[in-house]
Amino acid sequence: MTQLITSYFHKLRALVPIQLNDQSIALLSWVFFLALCTTIVLLIIKNAGLKKTLHQKQEQLDSQSDTINQHNLREAKLITLLKNERKHTTDKLRLLEQARGELKLQFENLAGRIFDDKSSKFSELNREKLDTILQPFNKELLTLRQEIQTIYQSDSRERLNLKHEIQNLRELNQQINQEAINLTNALKNDTKTQGNWGELVLEQVLQRSGLRNGFEYDTQGAFRTHDNRLQKPDVIVHLPESRDIIIDSKVSLVHWERYVNCDADAEKTEHLRQQVKAVYDHVSTLSGKDYPGLAQIHCLDFVLMFMPIEAAFSAVCLEDKELMATALKKNIIIVTPTTLLATLRTVENIWKFEQQSKSSLEIARRAGLMYDKFRSFVEEIEKMGKQLANCRTSYDNALLKLTRGRGNLVSQAEHLRELGVQVKKELPRTITDLTDHDTDYNLKN
Repeated sequence: MTQLITSYFHKLRALVPIQLNDQSIALLSWVFFLALCTTIVLLIIKNAGLKKTLHQKQEQLDSQSDTINQHNLREAKLITLLKNERKHTTDKLRLLEQARGELKLQFENLAGRIFDDKSSKFSELNREKLDTILQPFNKELLTLRQEIQTIYQSDSRERLNLKHEIQNLRELNQQINQEAINLTNALKNDTKTQGNWGELVLEQVLQRSGLRNGFEYDTQGAFRTHDNRLQKPDVIVHLPESRDIIIDSKVSLVHWERYVNCDADAEKTEHLRQQVKAVYDHVSTLSGKDYPGLAQIHCLDFVLMFMPIEAAFSAVCLEDKELMATALKKNIIIVTPTTLLATLRTVENIWKFEQQSKSSLEIARRAGLMYDKFRSFVEEIEKMGKQLANCRTSYDNALLKLTRGRGNLVSQAEHLRELGVQVKKELPRTITDLTDHDTDYNLKN
């Protein structure tokens, strides 16, 4: 390397009309050597940065290529399906046309034989009868032709729809890619959009919990504090006995996004600390709203702060072990989609138990009413039994007076009949068998 620099320097010296001694030449050679080494080091560093950038771009390109390959594979499957359906439809049409041709040929042969054998004997009446015979076959052929046309038209529409679906799939793929880019940029740069996204995740958790909007929970309520400040909690979850739980969504993605995408350990640590600080700020802000002090709702002593990203919550808890305890001291409980869903499912079960309790009370009330009605019914039945017993006693007494003793009415009536009194029908045997027949009794007595 020194010889090369010296050679270049001698050439330069030959071009410059300045007399330099050997010591100056050596000094200038080392200066050129150091400058060349510095240039080489800078080029190596720049080359390493370019390689890293190239590697990142290559990974992005590979990811996009995988997505494109998946869509291309799906498109190929759809095209294959379209070809198979088209081939299947063509085969069905071919078979139907073949069957139609065979039927037509058979009918023509049958008609030809009939006309050849009976041509001299057929009259106009026979021709009409033949038309009557062939008319159902003609109708069947016409129906078959219409069905073939309907099948062909239906297959054509399906092929056209499938083509449109493939085109829509391509457009949707492009739209999804663009929307993903827009969403990433929006979440990174727009705090309002971050909040809306957090509220959307919160709404999805509420929908999966089984609770009903407008019944077991309400969203975006507006209330005034005692000092006339406007408070708008994201969600109010209702509990039995007129108690409420406040849920407020808090999203901070700036430092978390930088933490995830950063490679340097020192920078990752700093971004994670900033994320922890942002969570502490949210806790302080939420504690200052004093939701439990609102007179319009009966809020519990604590408020649920919703963090939609599970990984962010785990990272800040590992970074700061005192975060949850500090938040709890301020009556703030930090929840994620998983823990919030478990909490809301518990609330749903509480409402079920409450409804079952109300149903049990209603059943007990109705059972009491039914028992009272049943008791009244039994009392009436008992009265009816006593009355029936009295009626039976009166009936037995009357029957005894009618059939027993000297001069009873039945024996007197039978004596009159025996003496020749005209009657239309005798007394029933069930009465006469019970009667004491007094043969010595006469009308004078």
